[in-house]
Amino acid sequence: MSFLALDDKKFVVFGVANKRSVAYRIARMLEDEGATVVYSVQSEEARKGLSRLLAGREIHVCDVEHDDQIHALAGAIRDEHGAVDGLVHSIAFANYESFSGVFHEVRREDFLQSVSISCYSLIAIANAFREVLHRRASVVTISISTTRMAVESYGYMAPAKAALDSSVTFLAKSFSRFSEVRFNAVCAGLLKTSASAGIPGYIDHYMFAEQVIPRKRALSTDEVAAAAAFLLSERSSGINAQGLVIDAGMSTNYFDTDVVKHTVGGVWPTEAS
Repeated sequence: MSFLALDDKKFVVFGVANKRSVAYRIARMLEDEGATVVYSVQSEEARKGLSRLLAGREIHVCDVEHDDQIHALAGAIRDEHGAVDGLVHSIAFANYESFSGVFHEVRREDFLQSVSISCYSLIAIANAFREVLHRRASVVTISISTTRMAVESYGYMAPAKAALDSSVTFLAKSFSRFSEVRFNAVCAGLLKTSASAGIPGYIDHYMFAEQVIPRKRALSTDEVAAAAAFLLSERSSGINAQGLVIDAGMSTNYFDTDVVKHTVGGVWPTEAS
């Protein structure tokens, strides 16, 4: 038996878009450890697009903006599998096409949609699956390393993730009334994924992060996936209502000597008159 002891465990993974997705890497690690993974994707088009990558796997369609689809999915999985040992929530969306990059100009409908998909979907899924989850199941969502860094191009997604982080705590407390189901977030640093490619200016931020990380090497998706797999296992049974930051130490090293020297060029800007 491996350290994670995931043989014969069953998990539902939300959010696979392609082979570079965090959700996909988590699912592969779970399968490599002997677990059964059931996949949920947003649309029939997405299912067709993933048919080769996820050949032979059980794939369901569920648009998390619709509660009836979430409840239908929970019912279908209950009927097919009985109970499951955990959920992976790796879903987020922001309509950057309509975003000016100025936070106070964000449209109400875009902000609310982002919160609905990126945050409320976790609450809705947890509620729908409360009778499907084993008593000691684990639920893991994918967040970001900090919501206190005002990255302008990332914009209103950060407040949505802040709401997600808070919801993890409230869900853990709420479910403790009738179970030992754990809720945790993997708070990831900058990653090279297709989803991140849609964020304006992301590549520049990614390259900057690589310089600020002490090891001078970017965070990998598998490093994030490994943390999620650990949190889904019984080996992390003492961890609940937490956000596990996986950023390779970036948050400790913003004033890296080489980065500072490169930025200021050894000369302080002339004070404005």
